[in-house]
Order: sequence, then structure tokens, then C-alpha cells
Amino acid sequence: MPELLLEILSEEIPARMQARAADDLKRLVTDALKTAGLDFISAESFVTPRRLALVVDGLPEKQADVSEERRGPRADAPEKAINGFKGSLPEGAVIEERETPKGTFLFAKVDLKGQATADVLPEMIGKAIGDLPWPKSMRWATHPTRWVRPVHSLVCLFRGGVVPVKLGPVTASDTTVGHRFLSPAPLEISDFANYKEQLLDAKVVLDAAERRAKIEADAKALCESAGLTLKDDQGLLDEVTGLVEWPVVLMGEIDDAFMDLPDEVLSTSMRSHQKYFSTLGPDGKLANRFIVVANTETGDGGKQVTAGNERVLRARLSDAKFFWDQDRAQTLASRAPALKDRVFHARLGTLDEKVDRMQALAAELTALVPGADKDKVRSAARLAKADLSTGMVGEFPELQGVMGRYYAQHDGESAEVADAIAEHYSPAGPSDACPTKPVSVCVALADKIDTLVGFFAIDEKPTGSKDPYALRRAALGVIRIILENRLRINLMDVFRKAEFGYSEMQAGLKGVWEPADLMAFFADRLKVHLREEGVRHDLIDAVFALGGEDDLVRLVARVRALQDFLGTDDGANLIAAYKRAANILRIEEKKDDTTYTGAPDAQAFDQDEEKALGSALDAARPEIEKAIADEDFVGAMKHLAALRAPVDAFFDKVTVNADDADLRVNRLKLLNGIRSALDGVADFSKVEG
Repeated sequence: MPELLLEILSEEIPARMQARAADDLKRLVTDALKTAGLDFISAESFVTPRRLALVVDGLPEKQADVSEERRGPRADAPEKAINGFKGSLPEGAVIEERETPKGTFLFAKVDLKGQATADVLPEMIGKAIGDLPWPKSMRWATHPTRWVRPVHSLVCLFRGGVVPVKLGPVTASDTTVGHRFLSPAPLEISDFANYKEQLLDAKVVLDAAERRAKIEADAKALCESAGLTLKDDQGLLDEVTGLVEWPVVLMGEIDDAFMDLPDEVLSTSMRSHQKYFSTLGPDGKLANRFIVVANTETGDGGKQVTAGNERVLRARLSDAKFFWDQDRAQTLASRAPALKDRVFHARLGTLDEKVDRMQALAAELTALVPGADKDKVRSAARLAKADLSTGMVGEFPELQGVMGRYYAQHDGESAEVADAIAEHYSPAGPSDACPTKPVSVCVALADKIDTLVGFFAIDEKPTGSKDPYALRRAALGVIRIILENRLRINLMDVFRKAEFGYSEMQAGLKGVWEPADLMAFFADRLKVHLREEGVRHDLIDAVFALGGEDDLVRLVARVRALQDFLGTDDGANLIAAYKRAANILRIEEKKDDTTYTGAPDAQAFDQDEEKALGSALDAARPEIEKAIADEDFVGAMKHLAALRAPVDAFFDKVTVNADDADLRVNRLKLLNGIRSALDGVADFSKVEG
């Protein structure tokens, strides 16, 4: 069946935008095809630094003929309205009057003949290309059209013929070019298979996955031949794949004079500035070799390219070595006062003031973190941000904390203090490890909680997709630290202690916010954190709704026990009975304008099922309360399960709304006993399903 091939050749598209652009092009074109009634078998998009390509296979040669009915104005409408309706119809439309419940209206039957696909495509594809949502775009030459980079040419073929698509000053043809340097001659294209084959001959690997696999395989082979291993860096591999059309992998050497720099400095300098891959020796330490991926072949086998990259790296590392030597000439502690000149936030003070708050809060947290030494915690908090004033962190901001550890070790600080300086930013993301050492845990929690409390206090909360201060990440970090270290912390108390740190700086902050708002924010983040583990979000709501639960370890244990219980037959039936009881009570309480609280009169029970349920509730309630107090949530669920049989029997045999008014009230109170017994475990009204 006919095939559509599209290529947009431009100046280099930024690597970070490529994958999204390929997906967007495919989505926009295929959605437009479907809207036009043009079904297809498959569609696949491709991207290189210089070209976006799309192939759609199995398109029909023309649109299908369709018949449709259009309703017009009322038959007695003004002549202008009727003539306007008739004028909007294509030639051959059949108009008739038809009675409807709202009166007599004009209806037209319209037969639309499908257009040839080749006639539909130009406008459709031109619009799709123009609608590509780039993060940044530009104009080129004197044309007003905007695109991510200047466009050189378009290829658009359907059934081998050119589709005259336009983008700005460029009109599609059947000609493209290969690699910018290695094969710049024109290539005449007939179809996708021919296109991909000719590009490969012209030193362009069209498929990003193939380029990625080649880079990784060749780099590993070079490392193996040198007795080394490639340092895993999937993010850099993705980025470099988007920088080359014809990957040529080479190995360079690092001068021995720079090998005494910290590994992180070497690898960051190579990765951030030069896009080089690091290598590891047999001992697992950074080796004096690096991998560079060129976008061209040379007659000398890449020797000149390698030498040029070694020369550039030498200059970069010379700067790094200068900063390394200069920074160690001063102690880390002597740099802390410079934080007074660094603003944390205009309304939240300087970094020095933040460090003061962190120090006080971290010291308070030592009482809640087993094994935390208060003096070491205070020292670590005081030095945690000091490396922001160093030359190395100024050059490589991503090394903040890491360099602080090295400088603290150089100054003779204890290992716990040095580690806490490096780890207090963690976890920075879902794949980042959490601090586990007591001193590190205290400082990391103090840093994140101080930030959260401060920004919530000035009403700078995340909105929608916007989170400029990374507060969601900070909250997730606090949650992970607490849960993974199983810390028994009452967060509301900690929030109030953190708030106190702001009281002297800005008295206006006090009373502006509610710690409960921040706790609700944590509840939302906890749902996100636990979602991947299969924990139901509604059960988190059900436990939070009880109020007063701010111990995350206890809360999660309670939620997990509840989820396990509701997964059993007893749990499923009991929740159904709860909802039935709650619905009856809601209806009757609204009708009677009262609430049926209080204990039922056991002497007034009329049926055995009432007596059995009353006895079961009386026996279960104190056991449930004791189990919850002892944090035996599994045990609490077992006591709930014991209620299933008497509850089922009650609903099978007992009529709640009895004719006898006193009996009815007593039975409604018994239903409230079911509701209150279960609500002691969680707010079951929040449970879905």
C-alpha cells in the first residue's frame, strides 16, 4: 500500500529537544490523518542532529466517500437564514423539511466524495510541521516563519511522487543530503527503504537507537582492549547520541598531573563541558583515559581529533586544579561567613540565616534520630553550605556538597561531619540514595524542612506543574529519609520548631500559614511515593482523615495493614456493610434532623442477630483500640474481621426501620456502632469501591 515519507533537514537541533520533537511530529501528522479519514498500518519517526523524519505506511490513495446529514434553521425562519444554510451546502445536496419535537426544521443530505490523498497531504503536513511545539524557536532570513533552527530542505513523498509541502521559504522536493562533511552531495530519494539505505552510504545513521547502541558497543570495546571498563552514564549516552549522525568513538588520555584531582572533579569536567565518558581501572577507580565520540572520520584514524580533545581537556583541568589548590588554602569554616552575602530568598533571608535555622533544627532532631551526636550535627549544619563560596563549586555548581566533604576532610573534620556535608542534599531524585548515617540524616532533614516551612509560610507553594523551588522534591526527600530509616517523628511538631527559626527574622511569618497545609502537601507526596509500590491512594486519605496522624512510619504501617485486610473476603464484605450502614444513617439522620450517636440499649434488642452484633461490637471495640494504641495494626484488622459474621447476619435478618419508633432508634444506634468501630481504624467513607 502507498507510503508517506517526510524529512525536515535543518541546522543542528539541540539534543535535549530531539526525542520529544520526533514524537510530536508523529503525533501531529497521524492525528491529522485520522481526522481526515485516512487510516494507515504503521507510523515511525526518526531524529538525528540535523533531521526529523517520519514514514507512514499503508495509506489509502483517496478518502472514502461519505454521506452526512446537516440540520438547518426552522422551516419558518427568516429568508436570510434559510439562504445562508443553502449557500453553505455543496452542490447536489438534498433539502427536506422534517417534523421534530421542537418544530419543523430543514435537513440536508450531503454526499461528499473523498479527495485524493495526495491532494489532502500538503496543507495537512505543512500545518503539522508548523505546529511542532518547540521549547524555543527562531526566525531565519527575512521570513516570518518560526522554527527551532533554520530549515535547509524538505523531502515529502507519497507513492514516490513529491508532495509540495511548504515551511517558510522552503518547498519539499525528492532530494536531501548526507553527512555535512563526509557526504554533502545531493541524494535523490524514491521511498523510505531507499532513503535509509542512501543515508547510511552517506555516513548518516538515521535511527537514534542504532547510533546509541553503536556508541556504547564501540566505547566498551575500546575500554576492554585497554583493560578498562566504561563508567555507566546513560544520560550522557542519550545526549551524545543526539550530537552525532555518524558516531566515531575514540579514546584519549588524561595527563598524570591531573590525576590527583578528586574523581568527581575529573568526571564532571569531562562530562559537563566536553561530553566525554569516564573510564574505570581494574580497581574500580577513575582511570587516566576518556572516551570521546566524534561526528566525522579522518584519514589518520582519529589521531588529530584525539589530540585536539586532549588539548582542550588539559586546559579545562588546569582551571580545575587551580581551584582545587586555591580552595584548600583556606579552611571550610573560614568560608562560612561569606554566606551572609548570598541571598537564599528575598523574603527568607540569606544563606547564613538559613544555616542558623538548619543548625538549630538539626540539633532538635538529634533527639529523634538514634545515634546522632548533637555536637557533630551542629558542626555539619554550620559547614553544610560553606563550599558554595569556593572557586570549584563556582565553576561546577553540581559539585556542591561533594567538594565540601573533600575540604572538610582536608581540614581534619570527622568523617561523620564530612559525609553529612556531602549527603545533606540527598536524595535529589527517585534514583538517588537516601542518607542513613545519623548526622547526615539530621542535617538533610533540617535543610529540606526549613525550606518547605519557609516557602509555605510566605505562600510560595507549588501550583499545577510549576514548582520553581523544588518543594515537591524536598517533601519526597523528607518522606524517603523518614521511611527508609524508620524514624518515629511527629512532623507537625517539627514544622512548628522550624517555624520558630523564622520568628526573629520576620515576625510577620508567624500565623500566616497553617502547619496542617504542609501536612496535607506531604499526604499528596506520600501518595506519589507509594503509588509504585501498589499502595492505594484512597487508603492514605482514609487514615489521614482521622486527623492527628503525622508519624509517617506508623501511618504507612496502618495503610498497608488496611490494604491487606480489604483484599480479603472479610474486608470486602465488611466495607460493603459499612457503606450500607453509613448510607442508612445518613438518610435517616437527615430525615429526622438528628444524629444517632451513643450506645444502644442492650435490653431493647428484639432479635438474636441484634444481640449478637451488640455483643460483638462491645467485645471488639476495646480490642481494636488497644491494638491501635500498641501499633498492632494487623491485630486491629483481625478484630475487625471478627465482626463480619454478626454484621452479615444483622443485615440479613433485621429490619432497621421498624414500625416501633423506639426499636428503630435503637437499631440506628447499633448501626452507628458499626460505623464508629470501623472509623476507629480509618475513615472508611474515603475508601473507594
